[in-house]
Amino acid sequence: MIHNPSEKAAERGEPSYVWRSGQERRLQMLLQHVKLTPQTRFLEAGCGNGLYAAQILNRFGVQIEAFDIEFERIQVAQRHIPHAIIAKGEALPYADNYFDVVFTNEVIEHVEDDQLFAQEMVRVLKVGGRLVLFCPNRWYPVEQHGHYWKGKYHFGNTPLINYLPDRWRNKLAPHVRTYTGRGIRRLFMPLPVKIVHHSRIFGGYDNIVARKPILGNFIRRVLYPLEHTPLRFFGLSHWLVVEKIAEH
Repeated sequence: MIHNPSEKAAERGEPSYVWRSGQERRLQMLLQHVKLTPQTRFLEAGCGNGLYAAQILNRFGVQIEAFDIEFERIQVAQRHIPHAIIAKGEALPYADNYFDVVFTNEVIEHVEDDQLFAQEMVRVLKVGGRLVLFCPNRWYPVEQHGHYWKGKYHFGNTPLINYLPDRWRNKLAPHVRTYTGRGIRRLFMPLPVKIVHHSRIFGGYDNIVARKPILGNFIRRVLYPLEHTPLRFFGLSHWLVVEKIAEH
């Protein structure tokens, strides 16, 4: 059975369906910290429909692997990424110390065991290899993964849920995690890595730009400079880069 996009939103979130400026912006952030060549062994962890992996393969000719837990999404990804497979992030079917780059975009918040997922991504990295990760920031004013109310899931953006204490927040959004800065770094503290970069970024706002270009571009002009100020604390996502420093 092929699911409509919103039917899997509660459990897995939504993958990227089209390539727009928001995706391009994150790709350029990736390229700030890794060098991609035809010799690069690259893994996209939680590839969804394979949009990022396809762009990276087409532009740089890397030796690319990708996986996702959803069969329907892998069917789409395989149109562009022959080696895309079904796998679970907590049990990666790849050798130790194999990849030069692991990239994961808004995935870790959905897995069953985020600590084990972090361990697995580091395990498959070579020493000197880098993991580039994006994930939700707890202090962004809007929860984008919907919420539950009286046992029913409501798709869409919900303001201020993540500002509530955990005991209330987790009743409204039990299907997805969101991370403080300390919380996302804590996952990697026991692992043989060093933090190369950690900041927060705002979103692409491509849907707003598509519907109301003047408003959307105004939002970008206002918010993007804030990424270089203390107000980045309220950004949409963490942008974390870690480098493996010893075998694991």
